[in-house]
Amino acid sequence: MKNIAELEAQFQAKVDAEIKIEPKEWMPEKYRKTLIRQISQHAHSEVVGMLPEGNWISRAPSLRRKVALLAKIQDEAGHGLYLYSAAETLGIERDELVQQLLDGTAKYSSIFNYPSLTWADIGAIGWLVDGAAIMNQVMLTRTSYGPYARAMVRICKEESFHQRQGYEILLTLCRGSEEQKAMAQDALNRWWWPSLMMFGPRDADSPHTAQSMKWKIKRKTNDELRQQFVDVTVPQADFLGITVPDPDLKWNEETNHYEFGEINWDEFWNVVKGNGPCNRQRLEARQAAYDKGAWVREAATAFAEKRAAVAV
Repeated sequence: MKNIAELEAQFQAKVDAEIKIEPKEWMPEKYRKTLIRQISQHAHSEVVGMLPEGNWISRAPSLRRKVALLAKIQDEAGHGLYLYSAAETLGIERDELVQQLLDGTAKYSSIFNYPSLTWADIGAIGWLVDGAAIMNQVMLTRTSYGPYARAMVRICKEESFHQRQGYEILLTLCRGSEEQKAMAQDALNRWWWPSLMMFGPRDADSPHTAQSMKWKIKRKTNDELRQQFVDVTVPQADFLGITVPDPDLKWNEETNHYEFGEINWDEFWNVVKGNGPCNRQRLEARQAAYDKGAWVREAATAFAEKRAAVAV
């Protein structure tokens, strides 16, 4: 019988050879736990992320916008289901994952603890938040764990559409009245820095990055992804005719990258620890939805038991 060291060596060799790890194969326990943490956080973020956008369904400025927003929110719910299913292949029940979210032991993206105050915020969420998500998620289509990688293929296609939808909302506002353009600028001012925070802490402060890179769960570091996002997004803001709220932002001819100011890491950690503008509101909304949906879960369980009994 092989010892743990031999199994770990074979596992790493498989990862290095770009061979996907599948659910029934041996994997280090830390690899399994890392994936559960990351995939569940991703799933929770998709589900909680519906809340700031759902706030504008009844107030969308036209039927076309309402239908598009409804479709997007429906997509986010589907993403959460894909990801919960991927996490379940690692031997954890969905009920446990949801309970971890509700009791605060599992995290979701800090970005969703900020309020959506105007219709322009829906555009900013699509352009910036989904744009940042795409930077991270395209990388995850090549992650080493098979079910996660395969789920991300469809999710990335839909997120790409969401990003274009958000940008189109802001483009329309920026080509409208001065008041509408000011609304777009205000949304960028409020969502820019939280969007940069979406990539997580600095590499030097990230306890998981090095191991996740070795196991090829991640392909790029937090700081690499953040830089890529800034380089792509600043020209898009220029095209809109609105200004990124960073006085230190400038193009570096030598590095071919934008230099940008320091993130307020105190604010980041404060939100992560549950003290953001909408942390309590978001979890209360998820708890209320869970409680109100109890009858659906009970009915589904009863139906499944009845079918099983008939089959016997």
